[in-house]
Amino acid sequence: MKLLVGLGNPGSKYKETRHNIGFRFLDQLAESEGVRFSAAPRFRAETANWQSPEGKVLLVKPQTFMNDSGESISPLSRYYNIEPKDIIVIYDDLDMPSGKLRIKKGGGHGGHNGLRSLNQHLDDSDYTRIKIGIGRPSNGDITAWVLGRANEDDRADEARIFHVLEEEFAGILAGKTDTAANKIHNKLNP
Repeated sequence: MKLLVGLGNPGSKYKETRHNIGFRFLDQLAESEGVRFSAAPRFRAETANWQSPEGKVLLVKPQTFMNDSGESISPLSRYYNIEPKDIIVIYDDLDMPSGKLRIKKGGGHGGHNGLRSLNQHLDDSDYTRIKIGIGRPSNGDITAWVLGRANEDDRADEARIFHVLEEEFAGILAGKTDTAANKIHNKLNP
């Protein structure tokens, strides 16, 4: 079993914010695959079971706030006996422009508080990261930026990324992250 985690903040107030890009991708994937999220209060999460062609995948939207995501994901991974190498996390990245995506295995948190929490609560940081660029404001408050709504162009970039990511997700689930990343890059940058 794989654990596919979308990072975001719970509640309708945050639904359309840049920070909730991980939640939005999981919502779109769940809709495409015909699965529904339900509350998993024991784990402070919403979960959905997806039987993908590559095997069983548990989709997870932590209902902690972003900075405490590890408090949800660690108990879930222990309960289902899922090692970090079988966890895939989708999240926003300030240091990449809108319309860009990067996939990598393992590493540090890069200043992202959601990843910092995961790294603190999981046995190791060998999980797969799918970073989706949201850009950085040229000036002003970073918090206001990540908790603000993306503009129309950014939402179009997001839709394009989500479409391509869904097309190549089988490769990621199969552990072929480099191949999937190359295919995604070629589709996003023809």
